[in-house]
Order: sequence, then C-alpha cells, then structure tokens
Amino acid sequence: MQNQNTTLSRRTFIGGAAALAASSMMPGRVFAAPAAKPNSNFNGVQIGVITYSYRSLRPDAEDLLKIITQCGISSVELMGGPAEQFAKAYAEKAGGDKASMEGFKALRKLYNDAGVNIHIVKFGNIGNPNMPDEQIENYFEIAKALGAKGITREISEPAAKKLGPIADKHEIMIGFHNHTQLTPTLYDGDILTYGKYLGINLDIGHYVAGTNQCPIALIEKHCDRILSLHLKDRKKDNGPNMPFGQGDTPVAGVLQYMKKNKLTFPADIELEYEVPEGSDATKEVTKCVQFCKEALA
Repeated sequence: MQNQNTTLSRRTFIGGAAALAASSMMPGRVFAAPAAKPNSNFNGVQIGVITYSYRSLRPDAEDLLKIITQCGISSVELMGGPAEQFAKAYAEKAGGDKASMEGFKALRKLYNDAGVNIHIVKFGNIGNPNMPDEQIENYFEIAKALGAKGITREISEPAAKKLGPIADKHEIMIGFHNHTQLTPTLYDGDILTYGKYLGINLDIGHYVAGTNQCPIALIEKHCDRILSLHLKDRKKDNGPNMPFGQGDTPVAGVLQYMKKNKLTFPADIELEYEVPEGSDATKEVTKCVQFCKEALA
C-alpha cells in the first residue's frame, strides 16, 4: 500500500507544536481556555477528537472542555463516563440523587456555548446481552440530551440484532468501532441489516494494521453508513501506533479523499501513540490537528 502521508513530513508534524498556545499546565488540570471559539472544520471536513485521547490527564467533563478548546477543536466524541459523572453532580447540586436528563442538557449547553459540538457519545457496553431494554433506552435519551447524532460501541453482531430496532425508533445511529479484527468484507455481511441506523465507526489505523490494506476502498463502499472515522497512524502487520505521518496509514490521503468527495461525517483524532518525554496529550493532539489542517489546505 502506498503511503499517502508522504506529502506531510515528520518535520511538518513536529512543527505543529508551534500551533499550541503557550500555556501552563498542572497534572490533570488546565488553565483558561482561549476566548475565541474553536473551529476545526477545514475545507468542509470536520476534524474532531475522541476524549479518550486525554485519558492520561484524568480530566472531568469541564476540564475536558478547556483542553478541547485549547487544542482548537470544535467537535467531539465524548466518553460516557465524564458525561454521566457531570450529570450526577448536577443532580446532586439540585437535590437529586442520580443523573438526570437536565444534567446532560446542561452539559450540552456548556459545550455548545464554548463552540464545541458533542457529535457522538461512547457507551461501549450498550446492547450487551444482559443489558435491560430500559437501560438501553436511557442511553439513547442521553445521546439526544447531549445533541449527539450517534453512539459508538465495539463491533458485535448480537448487539446489532438487539440495538437495530431501538436505534431506528430513536433515529440515533450506532457506530460499530473496529480494532484489527475488521476485514474488507465484514460489513458486506448481516451486521448492518438489522436496522437502518446501524453504522460504522471506522478506525483507519487499526484497519491498516490488521489488513495491510488502504481504508479508502472501504470508505468508498460504505460511506453512506459511516458515522465517523477514528484517525490514528499505525504500521502494517499489526505494527505500533505512530505520530501522524510516520506510520503506514494514509491519514492525509483519507482526509483528502473526504475533502474531494464532500464527505461530512467527522474524522476524530484518537491519540494512542506514546506521548514523548516533555510533552503531554494536549500538545500531541494539537500537533495532530495541525497535521489534519495542512492535509486539507
């Protein structure tokens, strides 16, 4: 597979650190976010981030927002944990004892007022065999309260059977996330047939590592069922995660394909390579944003 990242060199990626606004950081906390609202839609392609990328900082939902805006990002896939913790704390302040939809609506407003859209929420266990339908319904209501268009979870055909009718009822998409188990023909099978709101959260780095193939053909085949992409750069043959432009995943080529074909689903950075000594997740995600911006110039 030809590496389509060659137009964006390692020097370009490292140079992206200059885009990070000078700011002090303490472990797990950040200071004031930029006053201007972020905009990470570059020539029609929405670049976002999955908040799992900031796991090393252990931020809560409010600190996450500060970090996200500091990185210049305007759209996120929010992990369910911080959202539920925020809603629970909101309910407790109001005299309740559990998370309520009002808390999730308040979180949505907090993010939207800062210029950040919560386009996806991740509930990795939704649709598990023993999960009651009531709990599944609640997760869909949470997604609506957050303003999310979809929910992500791992690939599972049993979950697809269970979730398909419920997703169709709520008109909220389920995006199945892949690791290296995804094959070029997996989605040609039955998994997406159980509901029209079942779709794909395509991790292009894992796909390249597991198949040694370019993900663009899969994107072209299933673009109408893709909820979002995860952007990471991995080496072939189950190789390691690398900084953008240093692996075998055509991150730049995928983004250029999206731009050319006016594909509007978000492409979310997922930071999984080792953070270099002296850096942190905020700085590394900012480098990734700069890489994407230059790829889409």
